[in-house]
Amino acid sequence: MSDLSPNQGRWVAVSGARVIAVGETPEGAYYAALDQDPGEGFYLNFIGDEPGDALPFSSILEDIRPFFKEQELPVYLVGGAVRDALLDRTSKDLDFIVPRDAVSFAYHLGDAIGAPAYELDAERDTGRVVLTAQNTMLDFARYRGEDLFADLHDRDFTINALAIPAAARTRAAIIDPLNGLDDLNEKLVRLARADALESDPVRALRAVRIAAGLDYAITPDTQEAVRAAASKIQESSAERIRDELVKVFQTRLADQALEQMNDLGLLEVVLPELAALEGVPQSEPHHEPVLKHTGSVLRWMIKLEDVLSSDSALDDPALETMRSILAAHLEDLSSYLERNVDGGLRGRDVLRLAALFHDVGKKETLTRDEDGRYRFFGHAEAGAEITDTRLRALCLSNDARTQIARIVREHMRPLLLAQSQGAQPSRRAAYRYFKAAETNGLDVGLLALADHLATCDGPGESTSWLNLLNLVSALYDYYYDGYEETVKPPPLVNGRDLMEYLDLPPGPKIGRILGMIEENQAAGEITTREEALLFAKSLRQ
Repeated sequence: MSDLSPNQGRWVAVSGARVIAVGETPEGAYYAALDQDPGEGFYLNFIGDEPGDALPFSSILEDIRPFFKEQELPVYLVGGAVRDALLDRTSKDLDFIVPRDAVSFAYHLGDAIGAPAYELDAERDTGRVVLTAQNTMLDFARYRGEDLFADLHDRDFTINALAIPAAARTRAAIIDPLNGLDDLNEKLVRLARADALESDPVRALRAVRIAAGLDYAITPDTQEAVRAAASKIQESSAERIRDELVKVFQTRLADQALEQMNDLGLLEVVLPELAALEGVPQSEPHHEPVLKHTGSVLRWMIKLEDVLSSDSALDDPALETMRSILAAHLEDLSSYLERNVDGGLRGRDVLRLAALFHDVGKKETLTRDEDGRYRFFGHAEAGAEITDTRLRALCLSNDARTQIARIVREHMRPLLLAQSQGAQPSRRAAYRYFKAAETNGLDVGLLALADHLATCDGPGESTSWLNLLNLVSALYDYYYDGYEETVKPPPLVNGRDLMEYLDLPPGPKIGRILGMIEENQAAGEITTREEALLFAKSLRQ
């Protein structure tokens, strides 16, 4: 290749081993190269050490940068990782593009660093290198189009149509043909081109997700394009819709995302059962109709997550009170929300989706009594069925779907317990609570707290808030400190014992007696095998 040292600090366009154009900017070099009509194509590269501070890319990129420098094939880091670095964030997963042979390039890198690599998409020439220890994926794809600029023009939004040579480090080396840097500065989400949603309508959901994730505004023309594309989203696979929806509700502004999805016509297409909740009225202490209330529950749930995961000062006395009362279990609950759930979800994803669906049964159970109050008898059970059906259609895993539907079904239980038992539930009540909700009783407690705060626009009347908070804390005490005594006591007898002692054949009666023994054991009324057998005998008689 030609000697590039005279071009330090500038961009060059290289075709084969020949420099065909030089520019002060990537755009300058690119358009100068087009005038040369290189025929076989060209690539852009920045020559020399760039001025300015290094961007906060993943340390993994620093480790593999020497490999990229040795390659004749140009490699560019693109998309979200570049955008995030410009926002002083670090992305773990990195997307790269090359002119050709992307799968082979991924295998070559994998061999060089001792990491597994495989083909993602043969037709699109896309490969992946998996760094298991770092929980990171490196994806390599062939250009979308004939060159780098064509690839960037084919992307979704201007702030994602950014690239940087993989061996470069600073802002000076950013390639930005669509003025994405300006939109980053203005905090705007704008389509990379007018028809960007036509080829991939799921990008309409992505617009909402990016806006909520960055607290950016979607430009008016992009909003109109999203509305126009909404009806076409269902033409995409359920799995892609599911994945984008999960990411939408992982953002810190999930409540605003829900509202924006409704405003842009997306909600009625992808989650019509939730869209149907708009305007459904509720009586006091509720102060919002059902869909607005759902957004408020999401907002409070995210605040509750902060209570569990951070020890920084809170600006809300109700949350400070919660932190104080739940202090003994904050670390356990935080770890619980980080658990892995089948299907690539975490515990907090399950809880947020449950918050999203918790009142979905209110539309079909709405009645009004003689006093004019709105009632929703059986809405939790109806909502669990609706939730299960929708999540099945979205192809969530059986495990995730079962847990979310269970949380929806049981979400009223803490409130009813607080009304009937006060702040200290009996051992029997705690046993029945976890028998119904299983491990998700932990989720149900948090959802009940967020639901109360959303209903009352804060703690409301202090006695009811403290009553509920102390009851949830007591349930957590039973779970974490008294699991084998109250939540799941070890069996004192088994079915064979009962059949021999009571001279009964196998059947459902044996199961019912075992269940009653376990409940009385959890309540502290049976403590030995002999007491269990005598209790069973009393039932037999």
